[in-house]
Parts: sequence; structure tokens; C-alpha cells
Amino acid sequence: MLIDFFYTLRTAKLPVSIKEYLTLLEGLQAGLAERDGTPSVEQFYFLARATLVKDETQFDKFDRAFAAYFR
Repeated sequence: MLIDFFYTLRTAKLPVSIKEYLTLLEGLQAGLAERDGTPSVEQFYFLARATLVKDETQFDKFDRAFAAYFR
């Protein structure tokens, strides 16, 4: 599932790398996208943005790609 999300970000011209993708997966394994032990889309959004976006000028591109993928 998340590999498609990764390619969606790349298609949106976000410069995401495999290393950042792996960092996102590590965060997920550590439970950083959970709220009270339950997976949360909001927490996942913030974790993904923090690990995958290098420059705050890319936040809008990320938001559009995130919304398109998780619609």
C-alpha cells in the first residue's frame, strides 16, 4: 500500500528518496502514527510529512498528493 503512496508523491514532483521512505516505515513500526494505541490517519499525515518533506515550500504539493491518494 505505501509503495503506491511513495510513487504518488514522486509523481507530484516531490523529491522523496528510498531512505526517507524507510524512515517513514520505521516510524510506523515504532507506533508513531497511533493515537492511544489505535492507528490514526491524522498522526500518519504528520509522520509522513515530517519524514518525507525536506522543505516547507513543498508542503502544498504534499498535501495535494496525500489528499489525492487517501481520498
